[in-house]
Formats: sequence, structure tokens, C-alpha cells
Amino acid sequence: QLTIGLRDIDETIIYYFNNVIKPSVIQNNKRIAVPTIYGSPERWASVQKDGFYRDRNGKIQVPLIMVKRDTIEKNRNIGNKLDANNPTQYGVFEKKFSTKNVYDRFSILNSRNEIKEYQGVVVPDFVNITYSCVIFAEYIEQMNKLVESINYASDSYWGDKEKFSFRAMINSFNTTTELIKGQDRSVKTSFNITLLGHIIPDSINTELQGNRKFFSKSAV
Repeated sequence: QLTIGLRDIDETIIYYFNNVIKPSVIQNNKRIAVPTIYGSPERWASVQKDGFYRDRNGKIQVPLIMVKRDTIEKNRNIGNKLDANNPTQYGVFEKKFSTKNVYDRFSILNSRNEIKEYQGVVVPDFVNITYSCVIFAEYIEQMNKLVESINYASDSYWGDKEKFSFRAMINSFNTTTELIKGQDRSVKTSFNITLLGHIIPDSINTELQGNRKFFSKSAV
């Protein structure tokens, strides 16, 4: 059974930052990759309190990108299933390979046509998910490069090509620089990502009534 959950979407955001955008900065004439982490409640509370993120040893982690999921809103403009308890509206997708098309001499000698395998999948819940993101850097020059690379990726489909892709939109960036005597420099940029996602939960009422797998007819 195909399922797409909130965790899958969260992992999509982190994957796209680390593997597609690949944010990096130049420091001491070396290019350093900027890691992206998920803002757990403990991490996010620490950032809100200190203004930056520290590791277990108390060292400030810069550069760094932190992402946290905020809100989930139902998107009723795209369409939805008819009834959650009887989802009769579904889509049919063709699989590229079927075990019924195993190579053998009988198929070659009799010019047997391949059987196409189809899978029925219920229409998902379409949702708009908002993420709060913070970029931490040491210098303005580094921050500018990070903002430019992330802004360029806005309004495109984020995700792993082998799994799921969701459209992500960024409208604005808010950069602040703090230079307090006797304390560490804090350069950070905050922005929000609005992601157009879809969810198929792992629950009994998402099962299709009857068979969910279909095969085309074969001819010899």
C-alpha cells in the first residue's frame, strides 16, 4: 500500500537542501558544505533563547540551516476524495515492470505481447504546509551566497526524483546582524517555505474497495 506521510514530506525538504541545493560557503579559502537539520522542539527553543544554535559542548554551529514544520492547511482548491470512508475516486498508474513479463522462449516464438500492470491509488489529501527556516552564518558575504542559492530554488518541485516531489515557494527573507560587545557575532536570515503537498495516511479507510491491481490482456 502506497503511503505518503508528514515525515516523508519533512525528509523531502532536508533531502533537497543537502542533495540538490547543496548550500556552501567559502571560509579560509576553502569551500565548506552547510548542513541542514530539522528543528526539534529542544533545538528550536535553544535558538529562540540564545539567537543561535550550540552543540552539546556549547560551541556555536555556523554555518547552519535549521528547518521546522509550523502549520498544515487543507487545500480545497485542487480537489479531494469523495468520502473518507468509501474512497471510490482513485487514480490508475502503470508500472514500468511486471513479473508477468519474464523473458522466456515461449514469448519469443509466439510474439507474445507484454502484459501491462496497473495500480489503483486513492486520491490523497492535498495540503499546504508551512515551514520556518533559519540560516546561520558568520559573515554577510556568506549569508548573501546562501540566500541567493535558496531563492533560486524557489517555486520549483523539491524532492527525490526516485520518490516524491512537492512544489515549494519562498516569498521573502529577513536578515539580521547582531554585534554585541563581549559576545559572539550572530548573522542570521529567517524565511518561510510554503509547500504544496499531499498525504495518503497508513489507515484502513484509505484502502480501495476491491482489487487495487489490474493487468492488460496478452495476445499471442
